[in-house]
Amino acid sequence: MQQFDLLIRSGRIVDGTGAPAYRADLGVRNGRIAAIGQDLGTAAQQIDADGLLVTPGFVDVHTHFDGQATWDERLWPSSQQGVTTAVMGNCGVGFAPCRPEDRDTLIALMEGVEDIPDTALHEGLPWSWESFPEYLQALEEQRYDIDIAALLPHGPLRVYAMGERAIRREQANAEDIRTMQELIKQGLAAGAVGLSTSRTMAHRSKSGDFTPMYQAVSEELLELGLSLKSYPNSVFQMISDFEHVEDEFSILTRVSRNTGCAGTLTVLQYPHRPQLHRELLRHIETANADGLRIMGQVLNRPVGVLMGFECSLNPFSSKPSYEALAQLSPAERIKELSRPGTRSAILGEKDRNPHLFMEYFGQNFAGMYPWCGQEPNYLPQEGDSVQALADAAGQPPLDWMYDFMLGNEGQALVYLPMANYLNHDCSALHELLGHPHTVPALGDGGAHVGTICDGSATTFLLTEWVRERGLFSIEQAVHMLTQRPASLYGFADRGVLQVGKLADINLIDLQALKILPPHIARDLPAGGKRFLQGAQGYRYTIKSGQITYRDSMATDALPGRLLKRSEHRGS
Repeated sequence: MQQFDLLIRSGRIVDGTGAPAYRADLGVRNGRIAAIGQDLGTAAQQIDADGLLVTPGFVDVHTHFDGQATWDERLWPSSQQGVTTAVMGNCGVGFAPCRPEDRDTLIALMEGVEDIPDTALHEGLPWSWESFPEYLQALEEQRYDIDIAALLPHGPLRVYAMGERAIRREQANAEDIRTMQELIKQGLAAGAVGLSTSRTMAHRSKSGDFTPMYQAVSEELLELGLSLKSYPNSVFQMISDFEHVEDEFSILTRVSRNTGCAGTLTVLQYPHRPQLHRELLRHIETANADGLRIMGQVLNRPVGVLMGFECSLNPFSSKPSYEALAQLSPAERIKELSRPGTRSAILGEKDRNPHLFMEYFGQNFAGMYPWCGQEPNYLPQEGDSVQALADAAGQPPLDWMYDFMLGNEGQALVYLPMANYLNHDCSALHELLGHPHTVPALGDGGAHVGTICDGSATTFLLTEWVRERGLFSIEQAVHMLTQRPASLYGFADRGVLQVGKLADINLIDLQALKILPPHIARDLPAGGKRFLQGAQGYRYTIKSGQITYRDSMATDALPGRLLKRSEHRGS
């Protein structure tokens, strides 16, 4: 009888704790790590890991696979980038609880906030649930390439309790709050890992209206947050514009103090408020010094969107003549856009009801960067901009950009960083990433499918900040991607390579590690489009002891499952 199911030999163990790497073998049995040491013995399957890093699988705490997980077993792009555990239901949007008559409302909300085509959602969602426990049951019946956990989102909760009054953003009364509290407790008892909400004006429904939870009064959020009491390891997640930092941050601290749960919030450097991230970090430091558990979520590269003729957004999206081509096939649309008369008409028109991002950034050509090579450049410099290249060509920047986007058969992309990269300066990014009370997150897997593909941010941390710039050691970076986010959610059975823990493992060739260019795929239900992005250098990704990816190619193994909130931090 073989001693192990799988034996990984001679790898460089980076165990996720931040401790120095060391060379050892690692044995797996029954989906868990059974031994780490030298000359461990025999196994049914062996992998020679000489020259490779052996790390825990990455834990991504900010995704939006709420719809995709109901129809898809492969949770791309996250699982293509070393992730083996993901938390969805962030930012207060999702699909449960939901009455049949409210399905279109929640689809419109998800399409507007998270840029997921309504046709894909109408076609793909099976709607075999009404309550949140029934939704979790539907997920529990599926198998995946990673584990998923679900937050209970405030938006559907409010619509379920208040109906049209929620959509009109009326104030919740005492009965509404009691109803929502009971629904939250039911969801937590069934395995939800916490509660999420959004208070940002950037999140809007398909019609452009604010979300049902936008500017919900602080007392409502506090009362709902108190429902987390008696549910260990639950988390209260919030995104906000923080127009009133003291008042809004106090929602997190009051909930955490009165329940013992963790709080987590998005922290970015915005061009219009370049010091807000520092103010939030100071509040986070104070809260943790007071014994609370509050963590900032940060993206480890600039926060931006991708623009092109196949994307959801570009500077021409709101031109009437461009909108008139929306129903054409991709090939027909590019052919029409190539006609001189169409080009002239679009370039001469004014925008009609532009998207919020285009309203603010659509004319900032000095802050837009064409991707001319095969490798995406997430840290462009001033001379790389549309404005600089158009000036050199003697063209107006809008004209130059139109012609550029026709390239590569209409697939050419322009990158627009909107946060974390003020004046091409990375110092805010370094400050955010290096803070002890932040976690790398905001990859948004499953969302913004026609505008971003930030699931590859896990790989970017290892390639740019570790290998290329030496900003962090490999031990620090792996800790950020594994144990730290796992601890936030009390996922104590993963995030580190230790005997008894789940065998969620990446084998990485750090020198060969590389992010591939994002590309549009039309593989969503009803032929919906989305960005996908692969990577090279992940030699193996292993979930619960089973190889799910070999040299970035998917195997037949689907060991992933619904991960429910743990009652015990040591489980």
